[in-house]
Amino acid sequence: MQSLNFPRYSFRIKSEGQRKHIFDNIRKRYVLLTPEEWVRQHLISYLVEDRKYPASLLAVEMPLKINRMERRADLVLFSKNGDPLLIAECKAPGVKITQGAFDQVARYNLDMKVRYLIVSNGTVHYCAELDHVRGVWSFLRQIPAFEEVIDRNRDL
Repeated sequence: MQSLNFPRYSFRIKSEGQRKHIFDNIRKRYVLLTPEEWVRQHLISYLVEDRKYPASLLAVEMPLKINRMERRADLVLFSKNGDPLLIAECKAPGVKITQGAFDQVARYNLDMKVRYLIVSNGTVHYCAELDHVRGVWSFLRQIPAFEEVIDRNRDL
């Protein structure tokens, strides 16, 4: 798989015939190793190992209903109370991050009203902080650590 703009992590990968599978520590099972899954697993590892997000508060491919259509959010962080705090959208490394990717994660956020949105293709990462009261958002220089996310959400 392609080298990504994340620290190096070790993953459990197995082959089944011609296909490779990677172990997802959140879902506790092997999943098909696609380019998008490669990015998702790196982002999960980065959030858990480097930014100290509790794995128990992360949901992967969380089902959503948007305009009566079934969708899945790649990654959602919840508070200990079950409130959604962050949504992440992962794209394959070869997929350019466009306005469409932000529109997609913003649609997912219409109902959830999280403060943080992340979009990554593994080589480029964007994190935006939303101020729902003022109706503005701003890009952050880096993905915030878990404690920062919790502290900023206490301000609401």
